[in-house]
Amino acid sequence: MAREGGQLFLLSLFLYLSVLSSPCICHPHPEAVVRAVSNHTARRVSDIAAEVAGYVDVAKKIIDLAVSGAAQNRSYTRLADFTDTIGNRVSGSQNLDMAIKYMFKAMTQDGLNVHLEPVKIPHWVRGKESAEMILPRAKSLSILGLGSSVGTPPEGIEAEVLVVKSFEELKLRASEALGRIVVFNQPFVSYGETVAYRAYGASEAAKVGAVATLIRSVTPFSINSPHTGWQDYQDGVKRIPTACITMEDAELMWRMAQRGQKIVVRLTMGAKTLPDADSFNTVAEITGWQHPEQVVLLSGHLDSWDVGQGAMDDGGGAMISWEALSLIKDLGLRPRRTLRTVLWTAEEQGGVGAQQYFDLHKVNLSNFDIVMESDSGTFAPVALQFAGSDAAQKVMEEVVKLLAPINTTKLEAHGEGTDISPWLKAGVPGASLHVADSRYFWFHHSEGDTMAVQDPRDMDLCSALWAVVAFVVADLQDMLPR
Repeated sequence: MAREGGQLFLLSLFLYLSVLSSPCICHPHPEAVVRAVSNHTARRVSDIAAEVAGYVDVAKKIIDLAVSGAAQNRSYTRLADFTDTIGNRVSGSQNLDMAIKYMFKAMTQDGLNVHLEPVKIPHWVRGKESAEMILPRAKSLSILGLGSSVGTPPEGIEAEVLVVKSFEELKLRASEALGRIVVFNQPFVSYGETVAYRAYGASEAAKVGAVATLIRSVTPFSINSPHTGWQDYQDGVKRIPTACITMEDAELMWRMAQRGQKIVVRLTMGAKTLPDADSFNTVAEITGWQHPEQVVLLSGHLDSWDVGQGAMDDGGGAMISWEALSLIKDLGLRPRRTLRTVLWTAEEQGGVGAQQYFDLHKVNLSNFDIVMESDSGTFAPVALQFAGSDAAQKVMEEVVKLLAPINTTKLEAHGEGTDISPWLKAGVPGASLHVADSRYFWFHHSEGDTMAVQDPRDMDLCSALWAVVAFVVADLQDMLPR
């Protein structure tokens, strides 16, 4: 961007001096200079479009290999082998350690340059947990304690329930909350909005004297399935146990409360937080031939919650970020810049591994061309989401045209993600996958996140998109403008 700006300035100065030295005209007309600069910019955009169009054949080779060639179904098979062997991989667990070792070995055997970068990550342990409704009738409640929750006393907590549908209702009924278990039966509006109840429900309830919270799972669909996730205690507020319950049980208790029935629940949770654990971000590379110090970064996170298999969140994203390098390597391609896949650790705890990676590498901020993250599932791809300058967006609009064979030529706004957010805030262009994700939150953070959710062809298409975009951006003459 700086070089481009400098070129435009020199061109403007040249035009100004040329006109100034003309025997016929004493002063240039400002519009003449602007028109000349605009024409230069237009030619530059045209040049970029022509350069990107030169990758049509390469893009088709990548797509063909991924979708119908020797690599067909490979990312799906890799994911199945990985998740069936390791299972779920919560931060600080032995399973996560095994997962990192598994991926280090697998990607090394794939012929990539692989190394591990150490980080410290949270180590929260669920322990045994249960909930039972005592009144107005006996019923076992399916629960999943929320990450970072404290446990109950060994004998559990037995208390009357207050059911509310919002933070506003809780404030209005604050006098009723003292000594009670608050049940939030908030409707699902969107994940981004409704997740606030999971994140902050415990502290909001504690402020009005509640002894525990049970929060309706943040999902639009349920078959009596609780969903877990991270929650944040507020500083200076008493920490009380908190867990998610199913939509069905939240609605049940709401109806009982509307009838004026007294509801009593016994909650037992063995949750505890241990000292931070040692872990690693897993890094694999194809080194650039001309600018090895410049980086196009692909990523997904290797950790998951301690339920299901973590196949969708985010095993699929991790696998296509590996697969993209495999496809490029298998075709004997080597871009100008380094292609780097990073499999983050402890994303579910708030992007912990990614933040430490950023802190370590931000000294080389100017060498990061684009950072890409897949963490919304690997269903059928719909578009590429992008965040960057207007000039960079023009380049990316040309790049996605190369995806015509798989009908994903749309470029959308908001190329964001938890793990790449530090880079985006620092001005580095970012991209993420937009997939047909209407079912994503059905399975998210639940026992339902298994290989049964995944589809081999969808993963092939995601891998093809990821590889084409990464390779072309890494091989263009210039980095994306900031």
